[in-house]
Order: sequence, then C-alpha cells, then structure tokens
Amino acid sequence: MTIMKSLNATKRDGAGKGVARKLRQGGRVPAVMYGKDMDPVHLSIDAMEAVHLFHAISTDNTIVDLVVEGEKEPFPTLVREIQAHPHKHELVHVDFLRVQMGVAVEVEVPVELLGTPVGVKLHGGVLEHLVHEVPVKCIPSLIPESIQVDVSGLEIDDAVHLNELTFPEGVELLIDDDRTVCIVAAPRAVVEEEAEEGEEGVGAAEPEVIGQDEGEDEG
Repeated sequence: MTIMKSLNATKRDGAGKGVARKLRQGGRVPAVMYGKDMDPVHLSIDAMEAVHLFHAISTDNTIVDLVVEGEKEPFPTLVREIQAHPHKHELVHVDFLRVQMGVAVEVEVPVELLGTPVGVKLHGGVLEHLVHEVPVKCIPSLIPESIQVDVSGLEIDDAVHLNELTFPEGVELLIDDDRTVCIVAAPRAVVEEEAEEGEEGVGAAEPEVIGQDEGEDEG
C-alpha cells in the first residue's frame, strides 16, 4: 500500500545562487516541481519540516503531497533528487516529480529481510544481504512500501533470488530476476579451515622428478 505524506510549499520568484542563499538564510530550501505536460514550478519549502519528513519516509517510493500556497488541491509528487551541503548538515535543493495517479512511474523499493536464518542461529553462518532495493514500475497507488523476504528457513549456502519473490499484482520488476537477494555464508572460521586444508593438500603432492630418459644407463 502506498504511503502518502504532505509537505507545505510556497511559490518563489527568481532563481540563481543569490536567491537560493537568501532562502536558506531564512530557514527555507529552494525546490522545483516538474512533470509531464507542465512547466517547472519554482518553490521553497521549510528546511526543518523537509528534513523531518525525509528522515521519516523512504524518499525513493513515498508519494509526497505538496501543499502549495494559493493552490486548491495538493500535488502528488515523488522526491526525485535531494541535494545536501557537502560539509554542513543542511539541504541545498530538492526536486519533485509530479505524478498522475493512474499513470505508471518507476521507483526504487526497499527489500526487507524478515527473521533469522537457521544457518545463522544454529551453525554460526553469516547472512549476506546483496540486493537492498529493486527498481519497479507501477501506478502510484500500487507502490509497495517494501518487498519482504522471509529468510528464517535458510541453511548454510542457501540463497534467495529475485525470481523466487512474490511481487504485488501490477508491480513490474525492472531488472533481471536471476540476481541473488541474499545468501547464508559459512562461518569465516570454517572457510579459512577449508582453505588451509586445500593448501596443505597441494603442498603434500609428490614433486615431479626430472631425471634420465628411460633406458639410459646410469653412469
């Protein structure tokens, strides 16, 4: 089910570094909203409100209703880019993509692993999470909050691939489904022991003897 949050915004006049600097000095962040069949709309949002919201949601797949001052209805959007200052803990700019509720969009959905594998609990294995999010395509109302994977039954060397997962109806996976989502690896000590045994086996092999040709008399 799609999670929807809201964020207040105000239209702004002008652009450029000077305007953006003044906005940030006043506790606001320059933003832009764009979408199909519409001109970009230059906005500003409250910095603290935006930071609080972005920390509370998955910005890759959450519909954000932009409540723009002076507009009758909020605009459903996806956060497409968040620019942050490289040294300061502050937002620099945010891009919003306006979505049409019946038109498919492409989003990144987190992959959530549920449970503790048997191979970890009983045999000291290590659960390696290889695919943390997947790109999917669907209409906004069908965007899943996450794709959940039950890993509790996995033993050592067991793996889960994307083609084993169940995606909600109407949600299309956009990458190859043969990728490994996670695997339970053997304990490091066991791996190292097997490697050492292999090296010992190689060292214990009989060396090749290079000598005289058969039939040649020793003299």
